[in-house]
This record gives sequence, structure tokens and C-alpha cells, in this order.
Amino acid sequence: MPHRAKHRLLGRDRELEVLDRLLREVRGGCSRVLVLRGEAGVGKSALLDHLAEQAAPLQTVYAAGVEAESDFAYSALQRLCAPLLQHLGRLPEVQQDALRVAFGLSAGRPPEMLLLGIAVLGLFAEAAAGSPLVCLVDDAQCVDLMSQRILAFVGRRLDAESVALVFAERTERSTDGEGAEALSGLPELPVRGLADADARALLDGVLPGPVDARVRDRIVAETGGNPLALLELPRGLSPAELAFGFGGPGAGPLATRVEEGFRRRVDALPADTRALLLVAAVEPVGDAPLLWHALRLLGIGIEAAAPAEAADLITLGAPVRFRHPLVRSAVWRGADAAALRAAHRALAEATDGGRDPDRRAWHQAHAAVGPDEEVAAALERSADRALARGGRAAAAAFLERAAALTPGPRERARRALAAAGAHLAAGLPARVPDLLAAAELGPLEPLQSATVSRLRARASSMTGPGFGAVQPLLDAADRLRDLDPAAARETCLAAFGAGIWAGRYDEGGLRRAAEAARALPPGEETAGVFLRALVAWTTDGPAAAFPLLARALDRLTDAEDLAVLWPAANAAVELGDLRTWLDVTGRAVRFARETGTLSVLSTALPYRAASLVYTGRFAEASDLLAEAAPIEEAAGVATSMVSTALLSAYQGREKQALELIGAMEREGERRGLGRLTAMAACARAVLHNGLGNYPLAMEAALRGGEYQDLVVHHWTCGELVEAATRAGRPAVAAEARERLADWGRSGTPWALGAQAVADALTGGPEAAEDRYREAVGHFGRGGLRVFEARTRLLFGEWLRRQNRRAQARTELRAAHESALEIGMEAYAERARRELLATGETVRKRTAGAPVLTPQEARIARLAATGHPNAEIGAQLFLSPRTVEWHLRKVFAKLGVSSRREIEAAFAGR
Repeated sequence: MPHRAKHRLLGRDRELEVLDRLLREVRGGCSRVLVLRGEAGVGKSALLDHLAEQAAPLQTVYAAGVEAESDFAYSALQRLCAPLLQHLGRLPEVQQDALRVAFGLSAGRPPEMLLLGIAVLGLFAEAAAGSPLVCLVDDAQCVDLMSQRILAFVGRRLDAESVALVFAERTERSTDGEGAEALSGLPELPVRGLADADARALLDGVLPGPVDARVRDRIVAETGGNPLALLELPRGLSPAELAFGFGGPGAGPLATRVEEGFRRRVDALPADTRALLLVAAVEPVGDAPLLWHALRLLGIGIEAAAPAEAADLITLGAPVRFRHPLVRSAVWRGADAAALRAAHRALAEATDGGRDPDRRAWHQAHAAVGPDEEVAAALERSADRALARGGRAAAAAFLERAAALTPGPRERARRALAAAGAHLAAGLPARVPDLLAAAELGPLEPLQSATVSRLRARASSMTGPGFGAVQPLLDAADRLRDLDPAAARETCLAAFGAGIWAGRYDEGGLRRAAEAARALPPGEETAGVFLRALVAWTTDGPAAAFPLLARALDRLTDAEDLAVLWPAANAAVELGDLRTWLDVTGRAVRFARETGTLSVLSTALPYRAASLVYTGRFAEASDLLAEAAPIEEAAGVATSMVSTALLSAYQGREKQALELIGAMEREGERRGLGRLTAMAACARAVLHNGLGNYPLAMEAALRGGEYQDLVVHHWTCGELVEAATRAGRPAVAAEARERLADWGRSGTPWALGAQAVADALTGGPEAAEDRYREAVGHFGRGGLRVFEARTRLLFGEWLRRQNRRAQARTELRAAHESALEIGMEAYAERARRELLATGETVRKRTAGAPVLTPQEARIARLAATGHPNAEIGAQLFLSPRTVEWHLRKVFAKLGVSSRREIEAAFAGR
């Protein structure tokens, strides 16, 4: 790490105290993550240096982001992990393989980001097993995107590994301290300018002579106490020139003015020295032998370094370091185009193409004066290598540059199209429209032209999945119809998905999708069968679609689960087939965990959690949603809101549920997602039915039922029948019951049970008892414990009103016990009140102590079923050492001494 002058720590008592406490805690066995945020030159790097010095003799690893290297996948992560690779052999084999492939050490399947994240977490934990580990990342805002995301993921999972992970990230004052999105939410320490007294003391040490106190105070105010500005801006200025401070009309941001100061100092150096600094500025790794080789090719000798070192601009050691990143950017931005090309050309020639072909191609690209097919082809090969390592964002950058350098219009269009696809695969749709526009400038084959439409529609649906997303996908499907029928059907299926999410905000969307699908060649693959089922559902009603939905589910294979996860899960629920819903989501979660497929897991976990809610396994559902939270954060999605709101509603947690439901309603309206609005209404009805607020439940269910949303429609009708009956609105209840009638034709226990409950609530007393008993049987056979408990409650309430108190107690007691066991607190309270009305004494449940945290509960359940620490860690994205630490706390809280005793302790509580 570069040396920073001690005076850079002047006035940093608060920050130093925080860092010293962090080190004490890490030495004590805890892990700590911290982001130092502040503007350029405020002293973040000096604080990192202090931390490194104080950490001795602990292990310390360091990496710094360099703007010129931000296109290279995993570059910062690899530098940080390189000293720790001796511990690689202690990781599970799948994690070893992921790191080796990502770092280019071996060939293999490109790893998903999630798998890499858990592998890096495990590597840090193994390295810290012998001695605490301190990981320092400077200039995090310039770190390549994949390294940023993975390190942020690791930072959110560190717990008891004795690891410190500290970032320094530049922000300008205009951002109000907000850093890069990847690191948002991590603990942060704002690093601000020095207090006035400290700033004046620092300034007095560098002023060229006596300066009026008011001028000095003005300088302090203009710099905001920024140490680098205080040290650098006065250089070369006389007291007279300082009389009006550093500002004045047209003065730019502080970092810009400091950079301009460095630029003036660079401009004053000899020509060879300036050339040396430029080559060093565009060589991002700081490789001294490579630098000297390139300089020799330019005819520049070692003596050129002396003036730059004397000016305190650079340290030519191993590695080469600039005094501050602003020096590098001053050199880089201050050079003319010809000099920049010459520097890159020398570095390209000096770089071993066999050992480091990607950096050679990168330098060649920046040295090119105009289009160059040889360089463009080299960049495309670099993109292929990046994809082989899982670096989609890097591949996109290489392909985009390759397209710009391609002389032939046909090849240029092809590469621009490939770059657009890579950006989309990386989850970065912002650049896609411009690249597709560039592709359209060249001659395109019909299939390529149709692919342009498809990628444009997909990018649009990623940024705005609600209203307006359907038609572009349908247009793309139409263009693909005769060129690639399978792709056309998949695109049309995606249009149906967009239409289902848009719901009431695009009422004609599904009908347009159905018309488009009928015009496509039929296909017998699973996606094609799902497509025909959705056409039938849209045009002929749900009952007409049931046989096709069942057929598509019967054909599913493990591989196809991932490609059609959303239609498969929705088809199972539309049929009322809970077991298939559980099976599909279970297989998807298992596959995603084993392979680290983040894009699948971020969707599969909430889908799985929702299915578990209806089985009454609330604790497991809550565990999955807690597991999903950091994954969604890493993936940049938020799909668990619906499942979390539904779970909270069934738990009867009024405040939490209403906050989530309100957020869903606002998000649904803002983004044109009618399905979200419908789910919010359904969850609101569930909550208020549980609380006994029947008019509010009816109002919510009526609002939800204004549009026939796939899946949600049947759920909402069931809530409406109960709410309207209890609110004294039999006509409303009867209408909802009729709308449920079609569902019963699917023949599944869920649908048959829901229809029987509706009949019991709305029919005459002579048939009610039989229908209630049938419903209990259907729900019990289908594993739907939530509805079994609710039906027993309704049956018991009905029996009490028939003055059949003894029988009512039997049903109400069963409902009360089941609701308590599941965690349906509001429904349990409803059952308790009814039992009291029958004359039975019911004790309120007392809180059992001690209570496990959600994380401890998840680990305890997995340990009780025989999973070793390594498997638990891989499943929950924790290091095995953190799992062991949590288990020690579980044993203490439950009063057990082995894993075998955990299950009994749970049952006892």
C-alpha cells in the first residue's frame, strides 16, 4: 500500500477510534464490514493505511479500483484473493472450481455470481481460521462491477469469521454521501473535511508565506477542510495570488480544481517524464517490469522518473503507485489523443499476448486510430474468455468496443447485437437500445433483425415490466414466427407473463397475446403447451385451460423447471395443485443452490416460501424469505414482497402486514403492475378476515376481484365469500361462490375444498354440515393445513350458532390448536373467543423462552435433520465457521448439548 504522510490523519480522532474498535472486535472473533465514504482527497486512503499499520501482525490483503481496469471481470477480486489462494483446497469442490474458473486458473462451467460469493466468503473464513484477516479495498467506486457485487454480497454475510472488510469509496458532496448502489446498505463511516482549527493548522504548514487571517479562513471554507485540497491547491501560488482564495467565478468542483492543480504540476515536467507518467496512468495494474519494457520501446530511460518522484506524484516501486488517483486522472485527461494512443501502443507491444491476451487486446483497441478488424476480432475473443469465466458485464464491454472498431458493416452489426445480448444477460439493460440502434445500421439477416426486436422488448420489459411491456414482446414474437418458431413461442410466453403482471392496467394485453399465440406454429415442447393453456385460459375461461395446464405440468423435467418456472408455479396454483407447486419450487431451489444460479434462486425462494405458507410451515417460509433478502439485494430484484405480505397477513401481524400491503399497492400503481395490486387486495382481505374486520375484508376482496387475475382470482373469491357472509351481504357472497364454481372442475383438493366452504357459507343449514366436513377432508388430503384450520374455525362458529356447543368445542379446539401451532395468531384468537363463548376456559399462550433468532432457527432445523456445517453454510450462504458459532448459541438457548437433542427441544417448546 502507498505511504501516506502522517499529517493526513490530523483531526481524525473520531474515525481512528472507530477503526481501532473495529480491529479489537475482529481480534475478538467477530467480523466487521465498513465503508469509508467521502469526497476525493478527504483522507480515506490515509485511514486505510492507518488500519493496515495497526492490523499488524494480522493478515492484510489489499486491492484498489482503477477506472481503466473497470472493464475486466473480477480484476479487483482476484487481486484481493490472490494471497489467500493457498487455502483454496479447504473449500468444497464446487466452490474451488468456481474460483478457479472465475480467475482464469482453469476451464469449466462459467460460475454464477452467488456461487462465487459463497466461495469468496468461504475463502476468507478459511484464511482467518489461523489469524484474523483484514481486507482493504480502496477506490471502490472504480472496482469492476462483478467484484463490487460479490464483495458487497460477502460483506452482508460475514458474521463470526474474524474478518474485517473495509472499503473506501469516493463520493462528491452533491450525492449527500450516497455511494455506489452495490455497497448501499453496508455499515458506513462518513469521512468529512477537517474541523476549521485542524484545517487552519494543516494549511499554515504549506502556505508560501504569511497570509491574512480572513484569506486563510476563506481558503478553509472553500476547501471544506479537504486535506488534499489544503495541501495541493496552494502549491506554486504566491501570497498575492492566494489573496482571493481558490474560488472565483466559474470555479468547478473541488476535485476538479485539485486535479487541475496536479495537471499544472505535470505540465511543468520534462517531456519524457510526462510520457512516463502517461504510460503508468494507462497501465492499470502497476506492473513495473511491463512499464519499463513499454518505456524502452518509446525510447525513454529510467532517468525520466526522477522529476516525477521528486514532485511527489508517483512512487516507482513494485507495484507502481500514484500519490493519489487524481494524479492518475490528471495525467490521463491532460494528454492529447496521439500521446494516449502511443502509450497504449507501447503497452500492447510490451504485453505478452500468450500470457495476458485480454489486456493486450484492450491496449490495442485504445491504440487504434480507426477501424481495425484484427483488433476487433481479438476483443471478441476476449469477450468469449470473459463469458467462460462468468464475466457477462466484461464481455459486454469488450464486444461493444469490438463493434466500434469493426470496419465491415455486417460484422459490426453482428458484434453490436452480441454486445446488446451480453449487456442484457448481465442485467444491464440501459446500453441495449443504443447498441441495437447501431446494429440496425448494418445489413442484418432476417433472424438477426427479429432478434433485435426481441432484445429491445426484453430490455424494455426489464426496466418496465408492467403496462406497455406486452406489445413489444408480441411484435418480436411475430417477427420470429417463421424464422425461429421455438423462440417465437418463448417470446410470446414472456408476453403473457408481462400481461399477467400488468393485469388491470392493460386489460387487452392478454387477449392480444392470445391472438398472437394462435398465429404461431404450434409446438409440443413444454413452453408451447403452457402457451396453449394460457390461450385457452384467456379466451375460453379457466376451466377450459385446466387439462392443458395439467398436461404441461406432467411433462416437466428438471431442466425445464428453470426455463418455465413462473408458468409452472402459476399453473400449479391455478389448478389448486399444492403438491406440484411444492415439487416444482423445491426442485428449482435445490438446483439453484447447488449451482449458485442467482437469477433462478432470487425467484424460486419467494415462490417456494409462498407454497409453504399454505402448508402451515410458516417458520420455514419465513426462513426462506430471510434467505432471499440478501440474494435479491445482490441480484437487484425484489420478488419476495408478495410472499412476505401474505405470510404477515396470515400471521395476523396487522401493522407489519398493512405496511407491506400499502407498499405493494403503491408499487403496483407506480409501475403498472396490476397483479401486485390484486395480491395486495387479497392479502388485505386475509388479514381482515383473520382479525374479524369483515366489512374491510369484503371491501378489499371486491377491489381485488374487479379483474380476473391468474391465480389471485380464486384466492380472492374465497376470501370474499367469507367476508361478505359475515358482513351480512349474502348476495355478494352468493355471486362470489358462483365465480368459484369453475375452479372445482380442476378436481384438486384445494379447489374442491374451497368450493365446499363457499357452499357451506352461502347454502342452507341442511347441507352446511356435510359441506364443512367435506371441505375439512379435502384440505387435509391436500396438505393445506392453513385452510383446514380456517374451515374448522368456520364450522365451529356455525355449530355454536346452531346451539350445538359440544360439537362446536371439538372443531373450535382443533382450529385453535392448529392455528397456534402454525402461527396464525389472529385466527387463533378468533377461535379462542368462540371457545370462550361456548363456556370453555382457554388459556392464552405464554411466550416460551429463550427465543431463537430467525438465523439460529434456520440453522437449528437443518442441524436437527442431519446436515453438516458445510452443507448448512452452502444452503444459507454462510461460512461453516459462522454456522458453528450460531449452533453454540442454539445449544445454550435450548439447553442441549448435541444436534440429536434439538428436534426434541423444538417439540417441547
